Amino acid sequence: MPELPEVETVRRGLEPAMAGAVIAQADVNRPDLRWPFPDAMAARLTGCRVERLRRRSKYILADLSSGETLLIHLGMSGRMMVSGDPLGHFVHDHPAPEKHDHVVFHMENGARITFNDPRRFGAMDLMQTATAAEHKLLAALGPEPLANEFHEDHLIAAFKGKMTPVKSALLDQRIVAGLGNIYVCEALYRAKIRPTRKAGRISAARVAALVPIIRAVLAEAIEAGGSSLRDFRQADGELGYFQHRFDVYGREGRPCRTPDCPGMIRRIVQSGRSSFFCAQCQR
Repeated sequence: MPELPEVETVRRGLEPAMAGAVIAQADVNRPDLRWPFPDAMAARLTGCRVERLRRRSKYILADLSSGETLLIHLGMSGRMMVSGDPLGHFVHDHPAPEKHDHVVFHMENGARITFNDPRRFGAMDLMQTATAAEHKLLAALGPEPLANEFHEDHLIAAFKGKMTPVKSALLDQRIVAGLGNIYVCEALYRAKIRPTRKAGRISAARVAALVPIIRAVLAEAIEAGGSSLRDFRQADGELGYFQHRFDVYGREGRPCRTPDCPGMIRRIVQSGRSSFFCAQCQR
């Protein structure tokens, strides 16, 4: 599942072609993805200007001139591809339509944005922009990890008395929005905190130190264009490259990268997900 850096990378890739541009025509080629599309979605999108393209957690949000906001969730295999941009940001001609091109935006500036999703775990919805924060997928989300609302005091308070593993706590979208398995593993390694440690038993100083570490990991991943493990592509079709910088994720049985550490990277399963860590470094 794409995590925050991948979704932010896609948002940034879409922005030159979509922000400020009018959707000349929207093609909706099936009635649903993970859930049914909203009623008359193609008609409600056609003719609208994209006033702003933003991200909340792992969702892309396009605020429209109609007063509605389009919510886009990539799911497990969803891709948004840009072609034919006359502004020169993209070099791809319009490709031939493919079987899983479920939604296509034909922009007045000549760009085409295609949502392709072979597994159909993605989603789109329309909501009133003024009340978008109350949408069922957004209402319970915690602060963005790169925003000012995510700070040391917030995380210390969220962890206080919590007896769940710290890995599970950081994946709780009510505590912090957008973090996923890969980047939590990487952040906990840098913080030298074992993923099985009870969140409420970690000292306030160590919890506070997690905040800048999480931000640094996410910023580096966004700069690298995210991580391509299976399906992820940027909006211009290129792969992300942060997977080449992983310190622990996917490195089971390989030496720890901490200087002078004799440990090997281990993998355990927590709540059905793989956790990678060094038993020597992380306590």
